[in-house]
Amino acid sequence: MSDKPPLPPFTIETAIQKARMAEDAWNSRDPQRVALAYTIDSLWRNRTEFPRGRTEIIAFLTRKWAREQDYRLIKEVWGCRENRIAVRFAYEWRDENGQWFRSYGNENWEFDDRGLMQRRFASINDMAIGEDKRKYHWPLGSRPADHPSLTELGL
Repeated sequence: MSDKPPLPPFTIETAIQKARMAEDAWNSRDPQRVALAYTIDSLWRNRTEFPRGRTEIIAFLTRKWAREQDYRLIKEVWGCRENRIAVRFAYEWRDENGQWFRSYGNENWEFDDRGLMQRRFASINDMAIGEDKRKYHWPLGSRPADHPSLTELGL
């Protein structure tokens, strides 16, 4: 497997670049694409689930995006050091009944020398919102470059 730049050790600039790459991949809602950013034996904690390795990550993401429809995500770097990055995020989605949610959380990431994520620990809380409270209105896919960040949105 080839390297996945930017590589550690991270600067704030390369951490921001890495977080935006992750955001764009997750906004594709393509489990195969997302999984390529992780080591073969990557360890996750996502809410109460503990996927281990790419096969389980792909299965997890497939279930996630079947449930979380019209998913749109923004990630923002909180800090970085050596091969670790901390991000905060918020994403909006609706369930099968049309109820909108905003999910807030924090992630701690650890990367190997090739720039692949070997550990991902996510803490997430969901809040039901009315459609009139949504802040993410771009077409499905990557967030436009001129769309406000979490800080700019007051999130």
